[in-house]
Amino acid sequence: MKTFVITARGHTNVKCTHKTTLEITKENYLTSTGDCIIGISADKSMLDFPEDFKERLRNADRIVVEILVDELREVIVGKGHKDLILNHPTDIVIRKSTYICPRTLMISANKSAKDIDREIVRRLREGGKLIFKITVD
Repeated sequence: MKTFVITARGHTNVKCTHKTTLEITKENYLTSTGDCIIGISADKSMLDFPEDFKERLRNADRIVVEILVDELREVIVGKGHKDLILNHPTDIVIRKSTYICPRTLMISANKSAKDIDREIVRRLREGGKLIFKITVD
């Protein structure tokens, strides 16, 4: 099992209403249209993933992402795909669909932004610290 941890923070414009995606970004701002974004100012992007971790993601039948804010925890499960590109310089996106682009971390996820616990969303709106932990079995 391999784990990669990214830290980010919330923003007053965090909505978490998107039905099919969830995103964190290295960008340091969030407009009101970014309804899938849960965290900004991420300390790492997919360019920082080690190559062996990217290969594990591509071959993974199961990828687990833990979203941690204070003592609260949300778990999202999805899968990899051999065609994952994993090289976007700022954005990391979890998708319920099977769409793949450079921003896609995993596909066929069991949750999107709208499924995130509303207390987590509230704390992120207040600028809370977000830990985004990616684990591949």
